[in-house]
Amino acid sequence: MAYPDTFDDRTIGTCETNSVCSDFAAADAIVSNYFDRGGQLAISYGIVQGGSLVHAAGFGRSFAGGPAPDADTVFRIASMSKSFTASAVLLLRDEGRLALDDPAEKYVPEMADWPPRDADRVTIRHLLTMTAGFPTDDPWGDRQQGLPPDDFGALLAGGVGFNWAPGTRFEYSNMGYAILGRVVTAASGMAYDEFVRARLLAPLGMTRTGFSAAEFSAPGLAVGYRRGMGGWEEVPFDAHGAFAPMGGVFSSVSDLARWVAGFAAAFPPGGGPDGSHPLRRATRREMQLPQAVTGWSRPERLPGGGHGNPAYYGFGLFVDEDPALGRLVSHSGGYPGFGSNMRWHLATGTGVIALGNGTYARMSALTGLLLEALVPGSESYRVALAPSPAPWPETLAARGKVDQLLASWDDAAADALFCENVALDSPYAERRHVISLITKRIGDFAPDDTRQPESDTPAHCRWWLAGKHGVVQAQIQLNPERPPRVQSLTLAVPPEAGSVLAEVLGSVIGWMNSGPAEWPASIPVAAGTDTGTMSRRLRMAAVWAGRCSAGAYRTGDGASTVSVDLAGEHATVVLSLSVNPVTGELRQADVTA
Repeated sequence: MAYPDTFDDRTIGTCETNSVCSDFAAADAIVSNYFDRGGQLAISYGIVQGGSLVHAAGFGRSFAGGPAPDADTVFRIASMSKSFTASAVLLLRDEGRLALDDPAEKYVPEMADWPPRDADRVTIRHLLTMTAGFPTDDPWGDRQQGLPPDDFGALLAGGVGFNWAPGTRFEYSNMGYAILGRVVTAASGMAYDEFVRARLLAPLGMTRTGFSAAEFSAPGLAVGYRRGMGGWEEVPFDAHGAFAPMGGVFSSVSDLARWVAGFAAAFPPGGGPDGSHPLRRATRREMQLPQAVTGWSRPERLPGGGHGNPAYYGFGLFVDEDPALGRLVSHSGGYPGFGSNMRWHLATGTGVIALGNGTYARMSALTGLLLEALVPGSESYRVALAPSPAPWPETLAARGKVDQLLASWDDAAADALFCENVALDSPYAERRHVISLITKRIGDFAPDDTRQPESDTPAHCRWWLAGKHGVVQAQIQLNPERPPRVQSLTLAVPPEAGSVLAEVLGSVIGWMNSGPAEWPASIPVAAGTDTGTMSRRLRMAAVWAGRCSAGAYRTGDGASTVSVDLAGEHATVVLSLSVNPVTGELRQADVTA
C-alpha cells in the first residue's frame, strides 16, 4: 500500500471511496462528549479508512495554557509500544537472526537459572505472547522506564517470581517486553531504539515518533498530567531506559495512522504485495492472529448470556472476536500522565486512534464507542469468568502488613513494603488523606472476617475492611521481583453522607427499586448520555436481582465515582456510577453481575 507524505490536522479525504462511509461530525461529537467527562486535559484522535488517515481532531489543551492538539501533536503512547517491539522481533525472525522458539537465555544470559523446576525454558514466543508466567507488573513496570540497562541486567540475574509455569497461561507482563528489547539488541547488534528507528520508523516515514520527550519541542509535544488533591498536576517525563521496549515510544495520530493502516492492509491474504512496508504482509497477519487466550471480552451486564466473547493476545496486539463486528485488533497504553488506544476492524479496514494526556486515561472506552458508530453492528454482553488461584505466601504477608499500615501509617514501613512507584503514583500524604476519609465515613475499621479474601492471580489479593457504618474493598498487586514488593494499593472511598455522589447513588437505587421504566427527570444526566440504553440495563438488573440495597464499596474516589454491591432479594449485582461532583449530573451508570 502507499503511505502519504503528510497528513492534515482535520478532515482528510472523503468517505466516498471508503468501504464504510462515516459521519465525522458525529464522531467529533462522541469524542467531545467523552472529553467533557474530564479524564484528561486533551484528546487527539483520528480515523483510518482505505489505508489513510481520513479525519483527525483535537480537544482541550496539550499543556496548561497551550494549544489544542492536532494530528501531529506527540503523546507518550505507553504500552502501544509493544507492537513496535514485537514487530522488531518478527523482522529479525524473518531475516533468520533468531527463532521464536529459541530459549530467551540464548540472547539474555541472565535468565539461565530462572525457570521453575520441571518447567519449560522461557522462549521468545513466551515473551511475545505474555505466557512466560511472570506476575502482572502494572504499575511498577511503568516506573522502570529509566532503569539503566546494567541495573536491569542485575535485576534479571537475581531471578524473578513466577505465577505460572512458562507456556501454560497468559498474564500481562511489561517485564517480558523489556526483556525482548535485550533480545533485539543481542540479535541485531544495534541498540533497541536504534534498530526500531532504522528498520521500522524510517521506512514508514514516521518522523513524529521517537523515544524521548527531548526529541520534540513545544507546542508539538503534549505534557502529561495527574489529578492530585489540588487539581491537575504536571507529571515529569521519565528518561529512556531498559523498559522502553514495553512503553517508551512517543508518537502522534498522523504517524500512528500509518502504523494502523499497515496492519489493516495485511488482510485479506492474497490482497497485494508487501509494498514499502518493512514487514511482510504475512508477518503482519501473523501478529494479528490469536496466540494466547487472555480471557473473555465485553462482559455480560447480567447473567444468562453464555460464556462471553473470547479475547486473545497475538504478538504485541490484542485480538477480540466481537459477535457483531467480527475480529477487532487493538492495544492500549496507560502511563503516569497519559492514556492511549489504537483499534481497528479487519473486515473493513476502519481504524481509530485516541491519545489523551491524563494518567491512565481510558482511551480504549472511547475507541470502542467510535468503532461502534463507524462500523454497522450491534451490542452484545457476556459474563466474565475469573479463576481464584491460591495467593503467594508473600501476597498474604503483604496483605497483613498493609492492614498494619492502614491501622497506623508509618512512612518508613511503607517504603519497606512498597515499590518506588507507589509514592510516585499517589504521594503518601494523599494516601493518608484517603485513609482518614474512609475512617470518617465508615468509622474505625478492621479486616472483615465474614468475607473471604480473593485472588485473581497468586500476586494479587482483594479483601474487605469493615467499620460500624460500612464496608470497603482493598486491593494489592505484587511486582515480579524476588522477593516481590507491593506495586499497587487501592482503597474504595465511600461517598460522604449528603454529598452529590451519595444523593445520586441513593436516587438511582431508589429508582431501580420502584421507579418507572423511563429514566426519571429527577436524576439529571450529562449531555449526550444514552438514557434509554442505560435505563434498560439497570431495570433488567433490578428485575433479575429484586429489591436492592447498597452494600460494600468496591472502588471509587468518594467524590465523583463509586462502585458498590447491591444486595438484592435474589442476587447481588455491582452498580458503578460516575457523576459531575459540581453539577450533580450523572455521567455514566452501569451494572455487572
